[in-house]
Amino acid sequence: MSLPGILNSKNMRLTALVYDMAMAGLAMYAALILRLGTFEGLDNYSLVGPFNGLDDYSLIFGAILPFVAAAGASLLTLGTYRTSWRHASTPDLTNIVKAATLAVLIYMPICFVVNRLYLIPRTSIVLAWMVFLLLMAGSRIGYRLFREGHLFFERHPMAPGQVPILIVGGGVDAKILLLSLDHASEYYPVGVLDDSVDGYLLGGVPVLGRIANVERVVEKFRDAGDRPRKLVVVDRALPPARLNALVESANRLGLTVARAPDPTQFQPGTSDGPELQPISVEDLLGRPQIVLDLTPVHRFVGGRRVLVTGAGGSIGSEIVRQVCAIGPAAICLVDASEFNLYTIDAEVSEQWSAIERVARVIDVRHRLLIEGCLASFRPEIVFHAAALKHVPLVEGNPVEAIWTNAIGTRDVCDAAVAVGCRAMVLISTDKAVNPTNVMGASKRCAEGYCQALAVAHAGQPAATQFVAVRFGNVLGSSGSVVPLFERQLKAGGPLTVTHPDIERYFMTIREAVQLVLQASALGLADTTLVGRVFALDMGSPVKIADLASQMIRLAGLQPGKDVAIKFTGLRPGEKLFEEVFHAGERIEPTAVPRVNVASPRTPLGLPAFSLVFDALEQACCCGREDDALRLLRTIVPEYKAPSRPSPATFPSAATAVAVPSSAREVAVAALSGSFGSTFGGSGQSNPRAVQLELPFWLGFDAASRSWSSARMTPRANTRSTPQVRFPSGSSAASSSRQ
Repeated sequence: MSLPGILNSKNMRLTALVYDMAMAGLAMYAALILRLGTFEGLDNYSLVGPFNGLDDYSLIFGAILPFVAAAGASLLTLGTYRTSWRHASTPDLTNIVKAATLAVLIYMPICFVVNRLYLIPRTSIVLAWMVFLLLMAGSRIGYRLFREGHLFFERHPMAPGQVPILIVGGGVDAKILLLSLDHASEYYPVGVLDDSVDGYLLGGVPVLGRIANVERVVEKFRDAGDRPRKLVVVDRALPPARLNALVESANRLGLTVARAPDPTQFQPGTSDGPELQPISVEDLLGRPQIVLDLTPVHRFVGGRRVLVTGAGGSIGSEIVRQVCAIGPAAICLVDASEFNLYTIDAEVSEQWSAIERVARVIDVRHRLLIEGCLASFRPEIVFHAAALKHVPLVEGNPVEAIWTNAIGTRDVCDAAVAVGCRAMVLISTDKAVNPTNVMGASKRCAEGYCQALAVAHAGQPAATQFVAVRFGNVLGSSGSVVPLFERQLKAGGPLTVTHPDIERYFMTIREAVQLVLQASALGLADTTLVGRVFALDMGSPVKIADLASQMIRLAGLQPGKDVAIKFTGLRPGEKLFEEVFHAGERIEPTAVPRVNVASPRTPLGLPAFSLVFDALEQACCCGREDDALRLLRTIVPEYKAPSRPSPATFPSAATAVAVPSSAREVAVAALSGSFGSTFGGSGQSNPRAVQLELPFWLGFDAASRSWSSARMTPRANTRSTPQVRFPSGSSAASSSRQ
């Protein structure tokens, strides 16, 4: 078997140890020859003492074998034989020096005890140290040069089938990549682009110029057979603007762009060399991705019982992953989708099997099931991510969205308060600011209810802390534009964009979840932040048309030439731009850079808020879309709902009545313009809002035209479930809600 074959076998470590010990014996033998000048000098050498020359017996057992034994002890102690010869470097050479020195230090006392160092010349010990050092270091360096094709001080030529690449960026990352590329790898580096050095060699590969000169450098290879076919980016600090320009240049040159694997993360090795990664759309956000300090989060989440609603969704599942990575005492996964819940539950069981977990298929609109789930699990922290968020679908199904996003949030909040939960975190959206769609308005309702609860429980001992987190579009999430563009690209296009000027704030899933966790920790640590809305400084918004063009370029195609971009017109409820904060919200920085917080617009008192939500829930239960939207506009007066055809409504047991004067103070505050002014609206009265279809279970007796004082208090967590009756023969009577 050849030396490379031996060193690559399962017995590589043992082979290396035996080899080094053999080199130790050879080093001592060579040292004696060097000291005495000739082979004959060994026989003629004599000292004052019992020995008259070095016979074979004395040479082997008196000089060489003790040195071999000392070297073996040294190598085993320092573990020198365990290092990889293929990647021998300066630290390995340092370890070799230590091993040779320790071998000599062990050898000298042994010889002194045995023969008081009379057997061999003492200077030969120094020579043996030098020869042993050269043999061990030289063999490793030679093997590395052989594997890298530099044994004869020149680079190995490009082998047939290898792909010529141009490396973008220098430094340590470039050196690591070059070390992993040998004659057996799939790629062959023809040059390096680096802004710091020019004209030098980096790992034997020439630095051909600056990154901005990529087109000029590639053109120099026009007539050569090794013209680069791929650009490999190793500089992770390259700004998104420059990376985008590099992608555009690569498209003009007909090159593809890839990113080198992160050297700090484990990458499964292959015989073809490093596994290059495609440039992701996250790299082209127009701003560097934000990494938050999660040290406070570990104190906030670690060792606590955590419940996540919407646990199978894009955001919810990432919350589950990051929370499990921190190490909670137990986690409860709640989702209305059986498949999504199964997927995340299986992932948690595989990766964090030691964590106690519970999985529950529950829709947050089912109040009694939510209350029962929280009462049995007793969470300390609740992350409420369950919501209907796809704007066009929500516009077509407003009752379902209001029921889930607003009423469902109330169910989770009330259940959290009832079980003494320490913190409740609402996942909101930038669409809740000046909403033009049901999704944004319903999420604003959810924010308002959380703020009302926070104000109502302020100052109470062990009160549940409420915080809300807003962020923009999340790249890669379900319903995001990025997966849509990817599917359209695979189909050959066109990529559909609703408007040339439409723009959105974007963030990665990791950024979004880190913001959620960071806001949770901040809100719990500082009681002045309770009830406030957190948001990440997401830089400048990105035009969707520009994002589509970038994704086409990432695929190695030309926008408008290879793949068209088609503008389809704004969809219902869609607006050209989003806002992170309302003009009436006072924005303040937090102790965490790039994380801002807004002081809440003074919400309505909890009793009146509960009254309106009761009416809203009854409207949703009875399928009365007009009433639900009218109440939604009353709660969020800045919501400008588009005109829609009158839907078919289900008959209900509620009777349309006028709110009596005895309750007018509460009802008018809840349903007229004064409510709107508290939420930042125009403050104009809404006379129609005083006429409300109030169900009997709210406490108003239509026959006696009076309110029951017992029913005027905010609803308790144990209130009766509304009884919605459908007449016989109604199609709704047999329908079921998903």
